[in-house]
Amino acid sequence: MTAASWYHRDISRVVAEDLLAKAGKDGCFLVRDSESVSGAYALCLLFQRHVHTYRILPDEEGLLSVQTIQGIQAKCFRTLADLISAYQQPNNGLVTPLLYPVSRAKEPVDEDSDGEDGRASHPPSLVPHSGWVSAQPSKAPISQQLQLRLQEQVHRSPASDFMGFMAEYLNSHLQLDLEALRNGNLQLRHLSTALVTACRGLHSEIDFTLSGLETLAKVFDPPASPRSPVREQELLASDPDLELLLSKISAVNHLLSSLEKKVLKTLQETVTKHKLALPSVAVVHPPATKPMAVQSFEVKVGKSQRASLMVDVESGTMAITKRGCSSPEETISQDKILQLIKYQSVQSKVRLVYDRDQHRSLTRDFIFQNARKREAFCQLLQLMKIQHSNLDEPDLISVYVGTWNMGSAPPPRSIASWLTSRGLGQTQDETTACIPHDIYVIGTQENSLGDREWVEFLRASLKTLMSIDFRVVALQCLWSIKIVVLVKPEHERRISHVNTSSVKTGIANTLGNKGAVGVSFLFNGTSFGFVNCHLASGSEKTHRRNQNYSDILRSLVLGDKRLSSFDLTLRFTHLFWFGDLNYRLDMDVLDILAHVNKKEFEPLLSVDQLSLEREKNKVFLRFSEGDISFPPTYRYERGSRDSYVWQKFKTTGVRINVPSWCDRILWKSHPETHVLCNSYGCTDDIVTSDHSPVFATFEVGVTSQFVPRKAPGSGSESLACIEWDSIEVIVKTTSRSKCYIEFHSYCLEESQRSGENSSQSSDIPGFLKLSWSAKQLPVLSPILSDLEYLLDQHVLLSIKGLDSCESYGECCIALRSMIGSLAQQFETFLFHRGEETGSMRGWMKVRVPKDRRSTRERLYEWISFETDETDSDSPTLSKPALHTVRSRPLSLPDAASSYTNPAYFIFEGVPNTRTLCPSLSKPPYSPASDMQEEKHPGHSPCRRLQSLTAAHASSSSKEQLQRSPHYSVPETTSYGHQLSAPQIGRHKRPKSAILAKDLQTSGDCSLTALHMAWCLSDVDTDPPKKGSCLSPSQPEGRKNLLRHTRSALEPPPQSCWAGSRSQQDTRRLNRAREWPCGSGDHPRSIGMWLSRFGLEQYEEGLYEKGWDDLEFFRNITDQDLLEAGVLSPTHRKLIQAKLHEGSGRSLHQGLKPNPV
Repeated sequence: MTAASWYHRDISRVVAEDLLAKAGKDGCFLVRDSESVSGAYALCLLFQRHVHTYRILPDEEGLLSVQTIQGIQAKCFRTLADLISAYQQPNNGLVTPLLYPVSRAKEPVDEDSDGEDGRASHPPSLVPHSGWVSAQPSKAPISQQLQLRLQEQVHRSPASDFMGFMAEYLNSHLQLDLEALRNGNLQLRHLSTALVTACRGLHSEIDFTLSGLETLAKVFDPPASPRSPVREQELLASDPDLELLLSKISAVNHLLSSLEKKVLKTLQETVTKHKLALPSVAVVHPPATKPMAVQSFEVKVGKSQRASLMVDVESGTMAITKRGCSSPEETISQDKILQLIKYQSVQSKVRLVYDRDQHRSLTRDFIFQNARKREAFCQLLQLMKIQHSNLDEPDLISVYVGTWNMGSAPPPRSIASWLTSRGLGQTQDETTACIPHDIYVIGTQENSLGDREWVEFLRASLKTLMSIDFRVVALQCLWSIKIVVLVKPEHERRISHVNTSSVKTGIANTLGNKGAVGVSFLFNGTSFGFVNCHLASGSEKTHRRNQNYSDILRSLVLGDKRLSSFDLTLRFTHLFWFGDLNYRLDMDVLDILAHVNKKEFEPLLSVDQLSLEREKNKVFLRFSEGDISFPPTYRYERGSRDSYVWQKFKTTGVRINVPSWCDRILWKSHPETHVLCNSYGCTDDIVTSDHSPVFATFEVGVTSQFVPRKAPGSGSESLACIEWDSIEVIVKTTSRSKCYIEFHSYCLEESQRSGENSSQSSDIPGFLKLSWSAKQLPVLSPILSDLEYLLDQHVLLSIKGLDSCESYGECCIALRSMIGSLAQQFETFLFHRGEETGSMRGWMKVRVPKDRRSTRERLYEWISFETDETDSDSPTLSKPALHTVRSRPLSLPDAASSYTNPAYFIFEGVPNTRTLCPSLSKPPYSPASDMQEEKHPGHSPCRRLQSLTAAHASSSSKEQLQRSPHYSVPETTSYGHQLSAPQIGRHKRPKSAILAKDLQTSGDCSLTALHMAWCLSDVDTDPPKKGSCLSPSQPEGRKNLLRHTRSALEPPPQSCWAGSRSQQDTRRLNRAREWPCGSGDHPRSIGMWLSRFGLEQYEEGLYEKGWDDLEFFRNITDQDLLEAGVLSPTHRKLIQAKLHEGSGRSLHQGLKPNPV
């Protein structure tokens, strides 16, 4: 039986539509796996430039039928091929008969060895002998390869009978399952039969064990509820099959896990009833951690004065001693330190804000020897704050991530430099290198050690370094690819919902020499995901590596099962992806070596395959990576780090393996979350492999299981609600299906869904524009109404088609920026299966009851960043203002794809690809909205930009620096603006890959616009230079239209946007410029003045108490602020300090902020 060429297995909807678009004929069709129903299929059919999708569902007997509307009799078929043949005839209910099958592309042949190093990959239980793998040609059928592997295992395994059943299956029945699979049948019935036969003897053993466990469980069950024996008899009497066997195993697993709890409960009740004294048991305490030594830092104070800072973490104090003095000038306790402000213009400078007394605060500026010393000082003060806080649960944890391709060699005796982040690149200072992290995640590839041996080696290494016995959270292995997660003992109880998974991407995705392993878990209320992968090798296999990434993204089963339909990168608060990604440098090896010798990494990063593929949106969309300031980690000569071995002599010739950054660590986080990369580098003293180990450390904000101050439902007070005013979506699709939106969140009791979209248009082939009004959108009710709880919550949205229930794209929205009585605009990208599939924008608000608006400052919010530097004659201020920019790298909802993905220009009125300044569609406009904006200027998308900070922020934070296309923001950085991140992972790229020839726009070429959209989606726009607004008539604009650069992440030129707007838009832009964005802007209201300091959330409470005039506001007292809802002492101090600072002038004249 020949394989059906029209069956494309598990390709995505977007890829299927692209294939049909390229075919371009009415009646073209293909079949793929359904994304919404396991075991079902999707029939995709092109007609009149639109793709129509029909679901093919199996019934209980395995018969297949096309899903029909209610009342229509479905036609059933035994095989997928029979169904397709029937629907190739006319008048069968489809929009057109199936005429032209679209064949799947031939898959590239993979090699079974790591092409760059010549090491054959084996399962971990095999010893690399004179190689049964290498003895066989790489193109041997998969059945022969599996038989050879089985023969290798037979003499080692005691289960010879079981091996006999498997050998018979491989010899006689594997080919039948393979043929059935090629024709769309995923049942693998012959394998099931073989397993049932092989496991027949296991039934009696499990029955015996299960019966004993149930008998024991009855002993400890309460006598009032005796267990019925019906279930046991049913299990024993049923016919043995595979499903029943799995059910029995599940029952055994459940009984074993619950039996200990039952026994413990019974014994505890006995002790309580009879007042028995338990025998004293010696409590074994974990070994005490090494006390932190007092650390000293030499600094410069003022113009030329020298001093030393002594940080004593254990006592919680910091002492300042001038040079030449024997006693400290001043000792500051940790509770007096109000804020640390890091300068970005001077990387070694920091400002300390602290309380001198009740009415007076001081600021002191210190310049350290280098930026690394400053970071160490800040980390120690942060640790001091954490250790001496009275919080039951942490706000902030430290996460270590390491990756190392061990080259099938045992590790050295000591890996201390790797575990303490010392070596090359951005590394830890020696004063903080041995401070233990809360979580260690170690990923390895080509690890020849046994699983238990490797885990114990890691634990022993950490115990030697940190004097802490770390606990194992998870271990997941795939052949020689391993991931281990270790945590401090005190965090073990905070870890829950641990999941592990693995994906093979070796030959035909069946061998585990390449692939990925993953672990996910909850740390209190924060979800984490970690993926360690080993992708295809070889400089020429970039496309194969991209496909490996897509396969892993699609197949890893991690996180909450309720979110399984969402893109893997959206399921976690923080996702870390690392490993031997194997991307190479596209440059001559001698040129690479010359740049490495000169430590010139920027030219090499411009030809790094991973960076180039990310720029083209092929892989790792919206991920972040730390700055690479260390040399390529592959391919070194073993035994030293002095030279690279880039030539390999083979029988077929000389193979060149250029030095490359194969080993990488990337991450992606939800918007408006806190994650900072503190180090990213590699070791220089571990030489057993041809790869150098790579490390990265992160400071991550976490949430605890929130306990409300008032029990839910304890009163008749109003509850919080999430209201949607409107949502507009643009998706890449040639379907005309109606859609609905699913809403998921941990703050909701269950998922919610909207009605079908109220309007849609598909005037441009390849895109579908959908709209929902407030009538179709549900009002969501969070399970808790407290502001402190809602500030950390997110909502996941999925756009699904009514006909197929398959997702067109998913996104994540943070509630933090949406809290208030006025609707806020959000804009974000849509993702599905690792691809950018569209964009979403809309208006929403989160209402919080007045009596639930109290909150507290997080421990990581007392460190902030500043770019400008101004010397102050006197460091002493009367209650100086704390820095107004929060240190938490809050992230805007993603800016509209309209200008980051040129394909969306088509839908927004751009006549052709030459137009550089599109006229974007506007948000809902009305005179009422004008009045609302003027009355409450603080509640605006522009205001959301002002109150944020970045600085080594998460991807979501960094990319949110993009401005909304509907509003203009002055380009000058000013007080209250989000500060630019220090260019994490944004290396300069060559301006290449210009689309040289114009796309055809005349004639009826089927889906020409869709072809154009797909070309455009692979590149970003290069905006014109600052101050210019190129029109289509200007040739320079045509030259620089499409380039593989990241410049599209910058906001479009202001003149360009303003020039394309109507007078109505101009009025809105004028109002936007009145918002407090620049240092010279004058506040017009209390809300505007508060927004300068990131305290706009108190505006409504102040208005309600009558504080609505700036002149009278200067007389407000601390008690007045408390009554108006300003419960944070720090925020009250900040307001009073700013009012006092501006007492000599009118508040209407504006308060130029202190550059800090």
